[in-house]
Amino acid sequence: MKSYKLLLIAFLLVVAIGCGKNEQSEQKPNKSKEFAHTVKVEDVIQVSSYTYLNVDENGNKYWIAVPKAEFNKGEILYFNNYMEMNNFKSSELDKVFDTIFFVDYVEKQLGAGTLTKPQKPKIDKLDVKIEPVPGGITIAELYSKPDAFKNKTVKIRGKVIKVNSGIMGKNWIHIQDGTNKDGNYDLTITTNENVNPGEVVTFEGRISLDKDFGYGYSYKVLMEEAKTHKTL
Repeated sequence: MKSYKLLLIAFLLVVAIGCGKNEQSEQKPNKSKEFAHTVKVEDVIQVSSYTYLNVDENGNKYWIAVPKAEFNKGEILYFNNYMEMNNFKSSELDKVFDTIFFVDYVEKQLGAGTLTKPQKPKIDKLDVKIEPVPGGITIAELYSKPDAFKNKTVKIRGKVIKVNSGIMGKNWIHIQDGTNKDGNYDLTITTNENVNPGEVVTFEGRISLDKDFGYGYSYKVLMEEAKTHKTL
């Protein structure tokens, strides 16, 4: 169970780092109970939400990806849990890493408790107005009374804002319909079907509540196993 949770943690890092469709990799979970790795920073590459670090561990140089933070060349870091991924392509860098470790956190000063903390990527509210599908609900209605829809199948029509394909065997979609309930205007959906950003699509799927993947990533509301109806 712990290994599966670590896999989900690493997946969320991948989603945030690479927002393109070409991010595919082979995954090998690994973990340790104590700080098993002491590394020296050799190179730093910053992207929108995360930091790539080329590090040296006892003469062995490799790449790690961590939540975005400031790092300096020559700095000593400590880390524990990670996910090894092979042939990972970063769309932001247009670079393929033969091997890279996605690290859930690093500690800059051993024993001081100074950790890099993840920041959940924010999806901006767009100026859209989508009419609800007959028999369906809006995003605002869903967030207004989520308990009423828990484990139920509902239909929601919205504009596809963001797509992350082939992650954990699913496509992860963000949609908006222009409605808003207390700052909740974006719905995350998992599906095996393919859609494109900018499309207006009706999704029909099961509503899950309080899905916590750890590492600061949780979803108050999530639509899972959705089917699409592009003509509705």
